[in-house]
Amino acid sequence: MDTKPDNLSDAQIVALVLEGADELYALIVTRYENKLLRYAMFLLKDYDIASDVTQEAFIKAYINLRSFKLNKQFSSWIYRILHNEAINSIRRGKKTCALEAVNEVDDDFFVRFTSDEILDRRILKADVRKCLGQINLKYQEVLVLNFFDNLKYGEISDILHIPSSTVGVRIKRGKALLQKVCRSNGVNYE
Repeated sequence: MDTKPDNLSDAQIVALVLEGADELYALIVTRYENKLLRYAMFLLKDYDIASDVTQEAFIKAYINLRSFKLNKQFSSWIYRILHNEAINSIRRGKKTCALEAVNEVDDDFFVRFTSDEILDRRILKADVRKCLGQINLKYQEVLVLNFFDNLKYGEISDILHIPSSTVGVRIKRGKALLQKVCRSNGVNYE
């Protein structure tokens, strides 16, 4: 096993944290903070609330670290915690708009992540983001997780608690719907 902390897998870091190396949890935060914040922004449409929910998700993950199964994907586990925290935030009324509401996401937020290599630049275009907001949420979620966060079908399946085959179907249908909405709005999706 490579002893340099940056070269450790998520599972190795978790195992070391569970053995008492609490300071290594900062590596988990560093690895996932921007991705989780971006996903929280997608769900909540408010930077301040998304930041709070992201921090709550990291705290909850740390507190419940012993429940993480080391043979599973850590990314799916922590995304699911964030997803649940965001939904709970909406239910608690912290956000006045409904989850299905279409709001403009702050462009400055996305500019902060332009250097992130996993971003799909076509989806970052403002017009395409507006079109994305016009399709059903169940398709938005899978497209955001797949294209923005570059997650695999199995990981998305774990996060949303739906079968992998359903993820594939939703991505395919979501892309078709997004193309249709973009065309009807005069936006070049390609």
